[in-house]
Amino acid sequence: MNSNPLSSVYFIQVPENLKLSDNALQIDPKIKLPVQKKDGSDSESLDISDITQEQILSGILTVLAYDSKNEHADYYRKIMNDARPGIKKELAEAAILKTKNENWDLAEEIWMALKGLSPEDKSIVLNIALFFDQKADSYRNNDLNDDADAYDELALKYYTDAMDSNPEIPDAYFNAGFYHLKKRNYSEGKSCFESYLALVSDLNDKELGDNGLYKKERAQEIIDKINNRNLENDRFHNAYELIANGQEEQGLEEIRLFIRDNPAVWNAWFLLGWGLRRLERFEDAKQAFYKARECEGGDESADTLNELAICQMETGEIDEAYETLKEALILDGDNTKVISNLGCLCLKKGNKEEAKKYFQIVLEIDPNDRIAKAQLESL
Repeated sequence: MNSNPLSSVYFIQVPENLKLSDNALQIDPKIKLPVQKKDGSDSESLDISDITQEQILSGILTVLAYDSKNEHADYYRKIMNDARPGIKKELAEAAILKTKNENWDLAEEIWMALKGLSPEDKSIVLNIALFFDQKADSYRNNDLNDDADAYDELALKYYTDAMDSNPEIPDAYFNAGFYHLKKRNYSEGKSCFESYLALVSDLNDKELGDNGLYKKERAQEIIDKINNRNLENDRFHNAYELIANGQEEQGLEEIRLFIRDNPAVWNAWFLLGWGLRRLERFEDAKQAFYKARECEGGDESADTLNELAICQMETGEIDEAYETLKEALILDGDNTKVISNLGCLCLKKGNKEEAKKYFQIVLEIDPNDRIAKAQLESL
């Protein structure tokens, strides 16, 4: 994406009789309009008669996206909404489609334009939070961890903004809860789910609908698990933060102390195994993942099985690793880490054609997956 998107826009004085559509307001010739440059064009070689309506509207969207405090922003919004009354719906549909296709840069530009067009609409803010959350996950899956951390921070910023809405948006709390679970911050996650339940407590089943009822049950289920497994404990969160930030030895000390008091929590054994695996202590890590699977809920996570399979591969248990990954795939058929590891495992077994199929499936799910691309190129 252009490091300075506004460099693709120049401002022009327009003729007094210019009109963008039959319903559009009268253009004020004293206020310059932003125009999106055509490829290779510059303001010196500009012929006003060649400028299209789309160039002006695109220029307006770019300014609203990246210079929302522009002194003429309200005027530009008025022009856009008058010229294209259905623009919000068009942009939202385009942004969702680009996000689904993981065309991250273009999707981000569209979301920012939509926010600039309707800065008070907190539902847009929530969608942007979800967008950055998904973008962070994609980058982390491709081992771009620094970028993923930056997008996670942006996601949290927009979740916080969405939760500050008046009236409050229950889904902002529900989705923010899962963001905090991803970061192993169970205390914040629990608080978000409790807020969600409080906000929907006065709604009956008909008002909630099937999706609302599912969310209500899911939120309560997560709260109960956090309580039953003592996951709000500071020691657990500290262990995760230490391991995630490369301080594995200190993190392992913390999680062992947590396990001493909470030996039946699969999440803790998983964290222990993850830290040991990062230190390449594969045999010890493998035993921790086996222990996680013995605990209630530990056999329901594809991530546990994926981590176990990595350790099995490293300790020479190729056939066992293959079966473990197949189990993981049953739990989560779109998990690109699992599918990619199946491809790598097939390479270890010398089955290049089967490996190729797995890497191609990964790219169907995530066209930007660097590992799958590299493996296919080498094959």
